[in-house]
Amino acid sequence: MKFGVVVFPGSNCDRDMIEALRVDLKQEVIQLWHKDKDLSVFTTEDCIVLPGGFSYGDYLRCGAIARFSPMMQSVIEFANAGGKVLGVCNGFQILCESGLLPGVLLRNSQQQFVCKNIFMKEVASEDGPGHGSDPVCIPVAHGEGRFFANETTLKDMEIHRQIIYRYCDEKGTINPSSNPNGAMHNIAGICNKERNVFGMMPHPERACSIALGNTDGRNVFNHLFGIN
Repeated sequence: MKFGVVVFPGSNCDRDMIEALRVDLKQEVIQLWHKDKDLSVFTTEDCIVLPGGFSYGDYLRCGAIARFSPMMQSVIEFANAGGKVLGVCNGFQILCESGLLPGVLLRNSQQQFVCKNIFMKEVASEDGPGHGSDPVCIPVAHGEGRFFANETTLKDMEIHRQIIYRYCDEKGTINPSSNPNGAMHNIAGICNKERNVFGMMPHPERACSIALGNTDGRNVFNHLFGIN
């Protein structure tokens, strides 16, 4: 499995993602520039990653300009053909702006940037292998991470089990006090109906190194892609 990490002007987590995938998880990684279009070296078994940061300075809305970059047009085609795509933080915002994932990411409810460790748990497989999984401790760093969708969309997402992570406390209890940004239904991460496009606000790549004292991020990559 190969990973392609897209670099936009303003990205500041691309190197973190590349380091985590290449060094900590021993995966093949190819850096991709936002002005390029060629994804011919990737198959639908591979994954394109949109990292966190402030693409195009977060002008207009977070991810609104990056959505129209040449590389994103290829990423959209890649995803529609069944290829795997992961968006983290700003990458999640870009996926929502591009229509690859439902909903939007709004300004945090407390109107402040949040930067801390949080807990989240798998919820999309409540009747499968993921049921009863322990919460993982993952860093967040964002000012616009409050997931929002209308009730019809949320109901549809629940039916198709598109909510893959919810914010929780260290014991795995999902409650308002464990929600760092006011996201609806404590949503931390979602996927599309086809389950090949994934987006989340927490940064698993920042929790993969033993040197950092936290390797819970490896559980996230294992859950999504079967690597650890």
